[in-house]
Amino acid sequence: MDGCVDVVLPCLDEAAALPGVLAGMPPGFRAIVVDNGSADGSPQVAADLGAIVLHEPRRGYGAAVHTGLSAATADVVCFLDADGSLDPAELAPLASLVATGRADLAVGRRVPAERAAWPWHARAGNALLAALLRRRGVPVHDIAPARAARRLALLDLGVADRAFGYPLELLLRAGAAGWRIAELDVAYRRRTAGTRSKVSGSVRGTLRAVRDMAGVLR
Repeated sequence: MDGCVDVVLPCLDEAAALPGVLAGMPPGFRAIVVDNGSADGSPQVAADLGAIVLHEPRRGYGAAVHTGLSAATADVVCFLDADGSLDPAELAPLASLVATGRADLAVGRRVPAERAAWPWHARAGNALLAALLRRRGVPVHDIAPARAARRLALLDLGVADRAFGYPLELLLRAGAAGWRIAELDVAYRRRTAGTRSKVSGSVRGTLRAVRDMAGVLR
């Protein structure tokens, strides 16, 4: 694929995972790490490894993602969690679908590499929300943490949520705008040891994320 692709990595205490994640970036993919208030030295780790590092003081997944998207300059932009649960190499096929005009939005459908990779409560919440999306005509089976789209088109969508509801609102707005949405399977692994999920790491975190997303659906 010709041209650079920017990869936005929202980050909160992911120092243990960043070396592996950044080393796994495909050629031509430039990492933009958006730190969201880490206390473990994540920004310095990312900078030492050559990533662009931005700081978003307002806590929230959507806040970090929007800051990265606003700072990106590539035509095609990808998004990926910085916890090591997804192989950055999986971004290349997603970006290719967008760059070649076969999709307006390409998303990864997580397939657990092992049972412990995706706790039952997180899978159940995700399945419920995805089913609600399909009832609204959005053809997805996952509220995907791996995504690719054109930068300007994403900005024009006007996604407003700055918390956990961001990816759901993005899918809803893309569906309403008539975007062609493609979904590819991506292997979902355990997070890197030393990191902890803000969503799937606890029932409370999952419920908070579902609450934020349910607010978007309303």
